[in-house]
Amino acid sequence: MFKRTVLAAFATTVLIAAPALADGDAEKGEKTFNACKACHDVEKGVNKVGPTLKGVVGRKAASVADYKYSEAMTAKGAEGIVWDEATLAAYLPDPKAFVPKTKMAYAGLKKPEDVANVIAYLKAHP
Repeated sequence: MFKRTVLAAFATTVLIAAPALADGDAEKGEKTFNACKACHDVEKGVNKVGPTLKGVVGRKAASVADYKYSEAMTAKGAEGIVWDEATLAAYLPDPKAFVPKTKMAYAGLKKPEDVANVIAYLKAHP
């Protein structure tokens, strides 16, 4: 029960902050995204350790056909999760809290402005 309450409070906070996401700076997001490049690509649409993030904004979770997702991420995709701004804003600060047992090892982006900037950067790579 406590875990659900905490997640609900977090989700509410994210939804309230969601309008600010449109203010992200793609150029700053590119610099922040450098930490992600070891595992993800946004230019060529190829998978690395993680799936391609080219066109991720608006895409259903776990939907890159030639990538082997964790069972947990596959379940999120089956739930119908779509990587829109609000979902990315909830995921990027703490991927393992959003998708327990995900195989993504990255701890997350702790600064809200980094989250907004990375989302702006990802939106610039449809």
